[in-house]
Amino acid sequence: MSPRVRIVQLSPEALRALADGDLPTAAPLAPVPLTPWLVSAERIGTWRMRARQAVESPEDLPWITGIVRDEVAGLTVGAGGFHAAPDERGMVEAGYGVDPAYRRRGYARAVLESLMERARAEPSVSVLRLTISPDNEPSLALARQYPFVVVGEQWDEEDGLETIYELGV
Repeated sequence: MSPRVRIVQLSPEALRALADGDLPTAAPLAPVPLTPWLVSAERIGTWRMRARQAVESPEDLPWITGIVRDEVAGLTVGAGGFHAAPDERGMVEAGYGVDPAYRRRGYARAVLESLMERARAEPSVSVLRLTISPDNEPSLALARQYPFVVVGEQWDEEDGLETIYELGV
């Protein structure tokens, strides 16, 4: 059985503190417990982008990366959300990461399914996108279990070459 997760959105102030790698400042600003992995080298770039985005495009705030919680276990297990609010085409791009301490326990699947559910529930969304590095076999294997279609490739400044997958919702 897959764990049940909830994505908890953060305030611009909490995003800024995470972007600065300042966990002691971010912790009291967040509605759920934060973990050191959230300010690791693996995650800091995401918070920097999202903190800037929260100021420049406040309409994206309800959509962008938040904290992934397993409420049953009472654990903060990762980060996930969308890159932005739906674009003019109705497309949202999902992004997520699971703390290494909690990988291989079904959390990535639970987050992806939560994001798929949210996309399907939003009338303004018609397409869910994933972009995955060709070397990221765990993410590729997960995406292959759903009816995503390869629609191209792109070069990401942070992640390098990525395959673009889309799913009509």
